[in-house]
Amino acid sequence: MTAAAEPAPTGPRPPLDRRLLRWILVLGIADGILLLVLIFFAFVHRSDSAVHLLGPIHGIGFLILLGLTVRGASDRQWGWWFPAIVLVTAGPLGSIVGDVVLRRQAVAVQPVT
Repeated sequence: MTAAAEPAPTGPRPPLDRRLLRWILVLGIADGILLLVLIFFAFVHRSDSAVHLLGPIHGIGFLILLGLTVRGASDRQWGWWFPAIVLVTAGPLGSIVGDVVLRRQAVAVQPVT
């Protein structure tokens, strides 16, 4: 005997959590700068010690970004496309692009007064 799958919840999405989105943007920018520094030390300066230090910090930032976008998707703040682009782009680029898209959609949806 198998249990019937629950249908996906329908209805209006809750208002956009701008605080969560702001944290994603700030962390995305910081992690993006860190990634550029990491790439510099990996390919230009060729410093293994810097790569060994900065690599895990970038990895933790990536995991936090992914976790925040998954949290927003599971709270129905946005679709699962946001965590997907963060995953595919290794974090910073996807989080910044997702932020821009969501802010433009929020502005487009606001009622004109």
